[in-house]
Amino acid sequence: MPRTVRGRRTALQLAMVAVVLALLPATWVQASTHDRLRSVGDAPSAPVAVVFGAGLRADGQPTAWLAHRLDAGAELYHSGRVRALLVTGDNGRAEYNEPDAMRDYLVGLGVPAERIVTDHAGFNTWNSCARAADVFGVTRALLVSQEFHIPRALALCRAAGIDAHGVGVAERPSPVLLFSSLREMAGAIPATWDAAFTPAPRFAGPRETSLQEILAATEPGR
Repeated sequence: MPRTVRGRRTALQLAMVAVVLALLPATWVQASTHDRLRSVGDAPSAPVAVVFGAGLRADGQPTAWLAHRLDAGAELYHSGRVRALLVTGDNGRAEYNEPDAMRDYLVGLGVPAERIVTDHAGFNTWNSCARAADVFGVTRALLVSQEFHIPRALALCRAAGIDAHGVGVAERPSPVLLFSSLREMAGAIPATWDAAFTPAPRFAGPRETSLQEILAATEPGR
């Protein structure tokens, strides 16, 4: 610490500025999404629901949190709120295929396989949002994730150009849930950087038309 009163005052002022700057990203996330957060029961209709990955167990099945996201996505489909599901997750190595496990789980819940599109390069939230827009042509969607994560996912997808509402999945209080909620505050900092300075997905690819073909074939009135 500085030894002089003036030095200590300057250090305190700098610390306060640092705290304010650190909180700005989290403030942006919350302020830009608070009016677009919904539950499964009151979500508006949209062409597609985007379900974000949340890891697989050792046996290759979805973790409990991922299963809850998929349960919500299936409910949105069966209630007629969406006509297709885009599942996005990690398939960075051959033995770990999150999107296919997500699709298989949804099929087990009665969602037709031909209404499910898989994104195998959704390695993080920003990449999933940017690829949904740039690769899969998503312009309007419902986003499905846990309540602590959905504001950041919603802010990033809207920054990617998607007119979206977020559907938050509630979880029972636990130390893991508390840790994940606190981690979201830190996650808002790289999220803000990505939204501002990373206009394209890091893992871009050729335009994928399967989702648009599903939506065209299931458009009301056809």
